[in-house]
Amino acid sequence: MFTERKILSDDGRYFADVYVQNESPEIVLSHLRPMVVVLPGGAYLMTSDREAEPIALAYLAAGFNAAVVRYPVGQDAAWPAPQVAVSRTLKYIRENAARFLTDPDKIALCGFSAGGHLTASMGVHWDDTDICAQSGCHSGENRPNALILGYPVINDTGLFFDPNSMGVLLRNYKDPDEFKKMFDYVCCEKHVRKGITPPSFIFSTWEDGTVPISNSIAFAAALDREKIDAEIHIFQRGAHGLALADFRTYFGPPNLNAEAASWMKMSCEWLWNLFGKLA
Repeated sequence: MFTERKILSDDGRYFADVYVQNESPEIVLSHLRPMVVVLPGGAYLMTSDREAEPIALAYLAAGFNAAVVRYPVGQDAAWPAPQVAVSRTLKYIRENAARFLTDPDKIALCGFSAGGHLTASMGVHWDDTDICAQSGCHSGENRPNALILGYPVINDTGLFFDPNSMGVLLRNYKDPDEFKKMFDYVCCEKHVRKGITPPSFIFSTWEDGTVPISNSIAFAAALDREKIDAEIHIFQRGAHGLALADFRTYFGPPNLNAEAASWMKMSCEWLWNLFGKLA
C-alpha cells in the first residue's frame, strides 16, 4: 500500500489522504480498482476520526482503493466550501487515476451523518455552478459514480440546521428569503435527478435518536421516484455514530452492534454488483 496527501486549503488544515493498494502481477484486481472516498461526520463542526481512516482501511481490505477527505468545518464550513473540497478531491483522483491504479468511472462517495449530507449534496448538486467554478470542475470531474450514506442527514428533520451544528452551512445567508431558498436547496431529497444522482446504498438504525430514519427514507423515496437504483437497510438496534459498529471503532457500548456492523459487507457487495469485480 502507498498513501498520498492532497492539501485542499492554503493553511493545510483541510486535506485528502489517498490509500492505494500496491499493484501485483499475481492479482488481477490490483491494476484498476474502484475507489471509495470517505467523508466523516461531525455536524459540519468537526470530522470524526472513527468515521475516517478505519472506514477507508476496511474498504481497502475489501479490494477497493480509498481516500478520506478532511473537509472545511466550523467557521470555514459555509456553503459551498465542503462541497468544493470534495469536488477538488474527486478531480485530483481522476487526474491521477492511472497513478492511483483507480478506475476513474468507479468512484463512490461514502459519508456519515453530516458527512452523509455532504455525500448526498454531491450526489444532487455536483453540477452546481458555484461548486464547479470554485473547484475548477467543468466536465463532470466531480461527479460521484455511487453514494454510500450512513445514518445521513438529508433534510430538515431532527437536529438538521440546529444553530450549533448544521446551521453553520448556511451562516452566510442573512436575508430571510435567501435563507429560505438555500434551506430548500440543501434538503437533498428535493433535488434528486435522473441522470445526475447516482445509484445509492443507504443504512441507518431505528434507534438513532439524533438523525431520524425519516432522512434515509426520504432520500430513498426520491430515488424511487426518479427510478434510480438503490438499496436501503434500517437496522433496529444501534445508536447514532455507529461507524463500523465493532471493536475497530469502539467508543462505548451503544456503538457495538453485530447486526448493524453487517452494513460494511453489504455495501461492498452492493458496490461490486454495481461496478463489477474485474476491470
